[in-house]
Amino acid sequence: MSYVSGMIAAVPNANKDAFIAHAKEAAAFFREHGALSVVEGWGEDVPDGKVTSMPMAVQCKADETVVFSWIVWPDKATSEATFGKMMQDPRFAPETNPMPFDGQRLIFGGFVPVVEA
Repeated sequence: MSYVSGMIAAVPNANKDAFIAHAKEAAAFFREHGALSVVEGWGEDVPDGKVTSMPMAVQCKADETVVFSWIVWPDKATSEATFGKMMQDPRFAPETNPMPFDGQRLIFGGFVPVVEA
C-alpha cells in the first residue's frame, strides 16, 4: 500500500515565486527518488478558526498564505530513504538554497491511506 507525506506551511506572499521554484526543484528530486506524485497547493480558501485552523497551526501572519502539500510514495521506506538523501544533497543545503518560508512553523507527517477512491 502507498504512503503519503503531508505538509502545511505559512509562506510569505512576497516569496510566492521563490516558493514555486523551490517546490519544483524539490518535486523533481522526490520524483527522481521514487515519489509517485507531488502536489503543492497555494491556499485560496483557508479560513481562520476560533479553536483550531490551518492558519493557526502554522501561525500564519497577515502577509502570508497557507500552503498544503503532499507526496505519494510507493511505501514508507522509500519516503524515509528519500528524505534522508535530501538532507545530504548539497542542492538543498540551507546555506546555499534556503527555504523561502519559516521552516520552524512547517508541520509535517506521514500517513498510511485507509480510503482511496
